[in-house]
Amino acid sequence: MDIDQNSLQSLLNNNPRFRLLYDEHSLFEKRLAEFKKKGFLSPQEELEILTVKKMKLAGKDEMERLVAGSAG
Repeated sequence: MDIDQNSLQSLLNNNPRFRLLYDEHSLFEKRLAEFKKKGFLSPQEELEILTVKKMKLAGKDEMERLVAGSAG
């Protein structure tokens, strides 16, 4: 997602949906980082990683649509 700091800040301040997606995206990144620290993952954890990655990607796609919509 290519967006300048001013536009990003404006979306964060003025678009509640974008703010929610941005915060979720950060939480998903932190969760994935926690899994990377582990030496061994259970099958349940591996499934959770896939789920988190899918949710993170879906949120990023929606954020990009919101950015594109705010530019026009």
